[in-house]
Amino acid sequence: MSAPLNKKSPLLTIFLTVFIDLLGVGIIIPVIAAILLYPSHSMLPMEMDIQTRTIILGFLIASYPLAQFFGAPMLGALSDRYGRRKLLVISLIGTFIGYLLFAIAILNENIYLLFASRLLDGFSGGNISIVLSSISDFSDEKSKAKNFGMVGAAFGLGFILGPYIGGKLADPMIVSWFNAATPFWFAALLTALNLLFVFIAFPETLREKRNTAVSLFTGMQNIKKAFYLKHLRIIFFVVFLLTLGFNFFTQFFQVFLINKFHYKISEIADVFAFIGIWIVLAQGALQRPLSKKYAPIKIIKISAIMLGITLPLLLLPTEPKYIFFILPFIAMFQGLTQPNITSIVSSQAHKDTQGQILGINQSIQSLGMAIPPIVASYINIININFPIATASICILTGWIILIVFFRNIKMDPSSEKVLF
Repeated sequence: MSAPLNKKSPLLTIFLTVFIDLLGVGIIIPVIAAILLYPSHSMLPMEMDIQTRTIILGFLIASYPLAQFFGAPMLGALSDRYGRRKLLVISLIGTFIGYLLFAIAILNENIYLLFASRLLDGFSGGNISIVLSSISDFSDEKSKAKNFGMVGAAFGLGFILGPYIGGKLADPMIVSWFNAATPFWFAALLTALNLLFVFIAFPETLREKRNTAVSLFTGMQNIKKAFYLKHLRIIFFVVFLLTLGFNFFTQFFQVFLINKFHYKISEIADVFAFIGIWIVLAQGALQRPLSKKYAPIKIIKISAIMLGITLPLLLLPTEPKYIFFILPFIAMFQGLTQPNITSIVSSQAHKDTQGQILGINQSIQSLGMAIPPIVASYINIININFPIATASICILTGWIILIVFFRNIKMDPSSEKVLF
């Protein structure tokens, strides 16, 4: 049974932890493209062409999920062994140091330190998978999608304020001493507050610890396991395609805005904050009532296809104001897709293997996040519309596979453990 929503429930703590964490993550979004693509920022040589700058940006964006691919499953397995709370603290310490290094790298115009900071933050940034494991610890089948939706709402709320704050803190027109490093000092401060909050209020949700194997190559092993597990491989493949598609959009949409509409940091911040508002509305206002009436599989069958159909509409406007009529639909369909696909994955696993299953899921998502910025940096050179078109193709392919091949299997709690 799920824990009641009272003083002992970890839901409020989880919500605030995810919100503060994602606030810091969102701060990076409007800044990272501008500091590499605009020659006025001195991170790269002034004479370097835009194509080379774009490729370097792609690898910088990819460095975080690539490091997370190796780090997150290790943290997930360790959280099964030592508890969610301890590993969440370790993860946040790595994030804190990563933000400090990022700010120092900008001030010193050191591209190598910039990469190192993203790799460190990515490797230790498995806190979302730990939080999802915590939710699985105390949720039943009826409350799981609803609780995942609550985390999604925290994600969206952080996604609103993070990019907006990041864009404004980097704008010297607002305060003379603001610069591109300022948002990352602020993000480090937020992470320190998050750490303090976890120490004070985050309860241990793991009821029975497991001696799970830990390896640097767990991420690679997870990908192999994902396609050997008959009852999970289809849904994992769908997760991969949906993640791949949405990240072709999100991770290079800022580049699209810069190339097509010549957006500045502050304007990019406004766009992503606008997207976040609609994600919150979807996951906070729509997900909970929909989850009471419909199973996750029914919701995602509609939301995923609508997401795939809506994305290419962004290629039509010739003036930036028109994209604001399209983005709410993209945000809402994604806002419904994400918590429901996570709930489906979780429901396919035995209670005792939730940490491992969600660790595998995180590995697949990290891989799905690492590939798009690298590929997009090259196809963007051919045509700036290609990353968004590719996003739509990936999502629609994932939807077709879900419809044709996936069979929803509810695990019997009394059955044998499925894994390991």
